[in-house]
Amino acid sequence: MRLMDKNQLRWKCRRGMKELDVLLERFLADRYDSAGVACQQAFLELLDLEDPELYACLLGQQAAPTAELQDVIESIRTRR
Repeated sequence: MRLMDKNQLRWKCRRGMKELDVLLERFLADRYDSAGVACQQAFLELLDLEDPELYACLLGQQAAPTAELQDVIESIRTRR
């Protein structure tokens, strides 16, 4: 999977829900650059989820489809 340029990522972080925008854009600004390639790729996969599924995963109402996505979600939720 090819990694995206930062502007493309910023655009993909803009969702239909303000709550998602804030969480995703914060991760992109604060931790994306220092994350490993595997984490960056998982973040790209996370951005491909539909808003309702992404929202449920980020709020802990539903498990992520893969362990890699769950790791990124935990990082977003805990700001670690």
